[in-house]
Amino acid sequence: MLKKISFIIFLFSAPVLLIAQSSQVKGTVINSDGSPAEAVSVQLEGKTIAAVTNASGDYILNNIQPGSWRIVVSGIGVRTQRRQITIAANEILTINFSLEKVSTDLEEILVNSRKNTEHASVSLRLKTPLLEVPQNIQVIDDNDLKAQQVISMSDGVVRNVSGAARLEHWGDLYTNVVARGSQLQAFRNGFNVVASYWGPLTEDMCFVDRIEFVKGPAGFMLSNGDPSGLYNVVTKKPTGVNKGEINFTTGSFSLYRAGLDLDGALSKNKKLLYRLNVAAQAKGSHRDHEYNNRYVIAPVVSYQVDDKTKITLEYNGQFANMTEVGSYYVFSPQGYATYPRNLTFTNPGLPPTKINDHSGYVIFEHSLDENWKLTAQGSYFNYQQRGMSSWPSMVDPDNGYILRNFGIWDASSSMVLGQAFLNGEFYTGKIRHRLLAGLDAANKTYYADWGQSYNLDTPDDLFDPLNPGYGIPPNGYPVFDRSTPIQQRAILGWGVMKQQYTSLYVQDELAFLQDRLRLTLAGRYTDVKQVYGVDQPYDAAKHFTPRAGLSFSIDPNTSVYGLYDQAFIPQTGILTNGGKVQPVTGNNLELGIKRNWFKNKWNTTLSVYRILKQNELTADPASNPNAPTSIVLGEKIAKGVELDVRGSILPGFTVMANYAYTDARVTKVAAGVTEYKEDQIVPGFARHTANAWVSYELQKTAFKGLGVSGGFTMLNDRFTAWSLEGKQPEDYFKLDGGIFYARNKYRITLNVFNILDAYLYSGSYYAMPTVAGDWSSTGPAYYYQTEPPRNVRLSIAYRF
Repeated sequence: MLKKISFIIFLFSAPVLLIAQSSQVKGTVINSDGSPAEAVSVQLEGKTIAAVTNASGDYILNNIQPGSWRIVVSGIGVRTQRRQITIAANEILTINFSLEKVSTDLEEILVNSRKNTEHASVSLRLKTPLLEVPQNIQVIDDNDLKAQQVISMSDGVVRNVSGAARLEHWGDLYTNVVARGSQLQAFRNGFNVVASYWGPLTEDMCFVDRIEFVKGPAGFMLSNGDPSGLYNVVTKKPTGVNKGEINFTTGSFSLYRAGLDLDGALSKNKKLLYRLNVAAQAKGSHRDHEYNNRYVIAPVVSYQVDDKTKITLEYNGQFANMTEVGSYYVFSPQGYATYPRNLTFTNPGLPPTKINDHSGYVIFEHSLDENWKLTAQGSYFNYQQRGMSSWPSMVDPDNGYILRNFGIWDASSSMVLGQAFLNGEFYTGKIRHRLLAGLDAANKTYYADWGQSYNLDTPDDLFDPLNPGYGIPPNGYPVFDRSTPIQQRAILGWGVMKQQYTSLYVQDELAFLQDRLRLTLAGRYTDVKQVYGVDQPYDAAKHFTPRAGLSFSIDPNTSVYGLYDQAFIPQTGILTNGGKVQPVTGNNLELGIKRNWFKNKWNTTLSVYRILKQNELTADPASNPNAPTSIVLGEKIAKGVELDVRGSILPGFTVMANYAYTDARVTKVAAGVTEYKEDQIVPGFARHTANAWVSYELQKTAFKGLGVSGGFTMLNDRFTAWSLEGKQPEDYFKLDGGIFYARNKYRITLNVFNILDAYLYSGSYYAMPTVAGDWSSTGPAYYYQTEPPRNVRLSIAYRF
């Protein structure tokens, strides 16, 4: 296998002796004060040839045909420039630009931000414009999030992406996004930050610049994990422009929040830059006695060593003080939505759950020359949790009385992550090669103490959900033993999770027919081992995953594509018939069409996909219980259609809308398997998902800057419960809307959420003991989490 990989690397990256020179335009873009203009869009008008300036303000436009062209330079807060050029065959032109700063209204900010999201972030590694990438990738920038008053990753972000949903909301603690039939992998700045099923702590939006959703396996990022895809949270970085913003938000259920964003230079030559984001929040809940308070600090410093090298240091600190995990759950034997929305099983007087979430990054970027760039970065994550979780010991099936139980949930997690990747371009004859080669490594540990629990109530004095009492609990308050280190307690309670991996990736995008036809050939080799529990064998695998994509530009604004990619999950066991255990594989076949409309003012993506999961093991019912063995389950298929639309349809009128059809089933069952049946639903999706957010701002009137906005979220045919037993949740529909005023440096936003005051929830069937602690006697129960009734948020922001 290593010989094959070495050959692929040689084939893709070997230097060529004869490289045909292609016409090229390059140059530097600076601001009016002489500082480099970073993240500015430079495009050949009417063509797909485009670039985004780097930290030095440099850009390169390759593969230009001889003739007369117009170059367009645009960005947020600067006046758009156009310059006519004439270029001959094999000529290299140097064209520099100096940009003038201008005041921008809301629409101009949104249009220019979309231009900057036409390319992936540095941490997503792709240099190809997203229009030409053979995969469904959606980008949400911070302007969209501010308009919708999103304050955390778990606060409505998924409405902006087709087919994305949250099965269980976990309050404002964990995000857990699902799409295409399984859970998306969570990334931050290009790093996979999943240390356990629950993590990471949901990101506060104060330090988030954009969120990139990649649908389906993405070998250019990682291959070990579920095949549904990933989301990459990109944090704010220094821009070199001295500016700032202060904002305040207040709302229903005692929400008070303030944030500050400072951006600028620490040296006169603007080589040393900084960005600082801080936020503080006091937040109540529509459920009684529940709260979620936190503060955040996120400083970033970058140093431009020279015109080719930049070093960035970053820290994200999130500190939460909240009610125990699970306080938002309600259990009922009668079904979903049977109790008032403000019901909670928590109790005043219980100590808070405290979480300290730290992450640090070191990023090194070096341009070897105008065509080649090396990026290396390392990160360390440290997560400390001290608190509790709640889960009943019993549910009375007749009257619904509950024996509330609270268990300790202390946790300690650390992750050491590193990666290096090389981006470059070269030509062999008229074929353009865009090379990406990289190495990823990680060492993750998660320790949790779940080994102690305490009943708040007694069998003779149970908790009545219809007449809840919140005085001193009948059995008093719990006192847990924390005298030994968390690592020792975790071993006793089976709360240990570990993962290690190293991975090598090589990709070559070959462009033909003047860049209209692009063929991507790639492969990733991964060596991974992971374990869940104590004294358990490691799930380990050494696996090669191929990637092949084809993209064709019908015209400069339209491309069609096809993609094959694969993800895998290691597993362990003993096969009944002998042989080697293979990892679970998820193979994605995807077709799609992308288009930018009306000079890139809005764009659409339509994709269809089919993900085939194979090799998954299940217990062999015929094996010896004292020496159990496993057999291959069969096959599962997730398939669907996704449509995303976003942009400015008319002056002042912006739209974000999406729809997805999803279906996931068991399609083949091996002989002897009794747990599954063919055509059985694989839960974890809503068959029909639709979202929209529209906004209209008055134009050229005395009320310019005044606007209205609104949107909805719909989940129909929900199979979002983790179990197929009992009833599935009912259809979901949420309507939101508001008004705003944005002029010069101010923005005021007032939104009303859940306008229809619908009873909204998520949850699942769960058989619970009918006698305290006796799992041999269980009865039907449903647990669910309610969402807030009609509520209001008011935000005021000032830019300076």
